Amino acid sequence: MRIAVNVNGRLTDDRQATISVFDHGFLYGAGVYETLRTYGGRPFLLDRHLRRLRASAAAIGLAVPLDDAAFEARIAATMAAVEADDPPERYIRLLLTRGVGDLSYDPATCPEPSLVIIVRPHREVAPAVRERGVKLVVSSLLRNHPAALSPRIKSNNLLNNALAMQEALRAGADEALMCNYRGEIAECAQSNVFLVRGGQALTPPLATGLLEGVTRNFLFEVGPDIGIPVREQVLRLEELEAVDEMFITSTTREVLAVTTLDGRPVGAGAPGPVTRALGDEFRHRARGTATA
Repeated sequence: MRIAVNVNGRLTDDRQATISVFDHGFLYGAGVYETLRTYGGRPFLLDRHLRRLRASAAAIGLAVPLDDAAFEARIAATMAAVEADDPPERYIRLLLTRGVGDLSYDPATCPEPSLVIIVRPHREVAPAVRERGVKLVVSSLLRNHPAALSPRIKSNNLLNNALAMQEALRAGADEALMCNYRGEIAECAQSNVFLVRGGQALTPPLATGLLEGVTRNFLFEVGPDIGIPVREQVLRLEELEAVDEMFITSTTREVLAVTTLDGRPVGAGAPGPVTRALGDEFRHRARGTATA
């Protein structure tokens, strides 16, 4: 198979995979998910992703049907069904939903959750894109208010992010920068964001209202070991004019420089030394886990 899909333990290809239209994940977005990738054929930071999946599920009162060992085994079985090819690495999506029920909101009508695992070849960021960086625009949409729907829940209900991303694509950009209701920078539609000032990498605190990214958190370990302070700080749009560098982080993009914001260059308009150093060290450590 080019793409393998595992629905509640049943393994098929992408054309034959099905889930009920009465699943509350489809009807109401009642579910959570995680995105992983492999290095050397091994899922990277799987324990951290599963920990976040469990936290997200607990926040919406959703039972997780497998322990970590069973998750790992089911992921491995799904990965094994994907044809060996070039590129050799894998993209992995875990989706856990409330399950099949009736047309009410009542979770009691859903006796069992649904667990879907999708595995396909991972597409690396093109070297040319990594070298030139990406374009961002400031979105006109605000990040969800934490009192309405907490951004710390990695929910299947992604309309807030999707609309911001559509806005960015219409503007010819690669990502959308989103602020919270107080006008503070929160995160991007598909990634966390960092500013570099005075040799320090600064990222919004969780209280700003953002998803606690696994790659974001890993940089707090990577940075100090190579002499780059990485810390949280409340950030505002007016500060962007005085930054030296800017970058985004995510599982699939790793550490990627932002070189244009709203059509204007960021810093020197090219990936800077702090972004390069953090990205190189991140990839070195990620690839090191493949042989550990």
